[in-house]
Amino acid sequence: MKKTIFQGIILSVIIFTILLISHRNSRGEYIKIAGFTQGTTYHITYRSPDGRNLQKQIDSLLADFDMSASIYEPNSIISRINKNDPYVRADKKFITLFKKSAEVNKKTGGAFDVTVGPLVNAWGFGPTAISETDSILIDSLLQLVGMEKVRLEGQRVIKTHPDILLDFNAIAQGYSVDIVSKYLESLGIKNYLVEIGGEVRTRGRNEKGNRWRIGIDKPVEGNMIPGAYMQAIVTLGRRALATSGNYRKFYEKDGIKYSHTINPATGYPVMSNLLSATVIADDCITADAYATAFMVMGLDKSIEFLKKNRFLDAYLIYSDELGNFKVYFTPRLRKYLEEV
Repeated sequence: MKKTIFQGIILSVIIFTILLISHRNSRGEYIKIAGFTQGTTYHITYRSPDGRNLQKQIDSLLADFDMSASIYEPNSIISRINKNDPYVRADKKFITLFKKSAEVNKKTGGAFDVTVGPLVNAWGFGPTAISETDSILIDSLLQLVGMEKVRLEGQRVIKTHPDILLDFNAIAQGYSVDIVSKYLESLGIKNYLVEIGGEVRTRGRNEKGNRWRIGIDKPVEGNMIPGAYMQAIVTLGRRALATSGNYRKFYEKDGIKYSHTINPATGYPVMSNLLSATVIADDCITADAYATAFMVMGLDKSIEFLKKNRFLDAYLIYSDELGNFKVYFTPRLRKYLEEV
């Protein structure tokens, strides 16, 4: 009798253990991977039903993306187009980037423009060495800038001048975030965070069962490590977030600081009291493009744009006349924000 009871207890423990393991497997385990791409880092967390580590597949996706959109890859599609290769044809990724760039260019009155490549190079932020710039050079390069000077005909890119250069750096990272996110979703993954170079897209919940919380960095010089000094935290649902600012990418020459954001209308680096623009949209390609556009547009025009275009949310950090940090954010963000 005692043996039967003991066997029953053992059987119950075994069944309970099997059920517990089965329950855990049905919930899936959270996998974290990290690596390097596009001259920066990436961090991805996702809940995998079968515990698969997808780093190899994701690295392959990102390498393939570089062969389409990276100006630092000499054999990429964009590099070959910039070199006027007569045999090159745009792929789907390039076409998506080009069409989104044209769309945002039109809506922002030209503030976002991927034909600023010659100016980016001239100011030392492109793949070429820093040039000696003056007003004569800038005026001549401005003749090569403008989305109306380039168009798509099927898979062919037509330029009005062979020296026109395209540069997707202001939108590429955001789109690569979307590509990785859609890949995860194609595998049935419904809980993830994808971050590449500070651009983020999330869905579902983290391993603690909470919505994903994303930090917005304080735009102070020397804040080179994301998350080291935060201004605010935003709870992100099934949306994407991108930030543009001039406090990390700049150089100083003869006592003057030159930011990496180039105004396509003037040809000169942007100088304004808008220090950083964080934009939230349904996809990261859109958030990334508008974050850059707002840095070009400046504070007042960005706020005016946001009031008329409610498909975007934004958190803008600027300095007042005394140099104090001030913020503006769209009303819908209020319940998702936590000031640090």
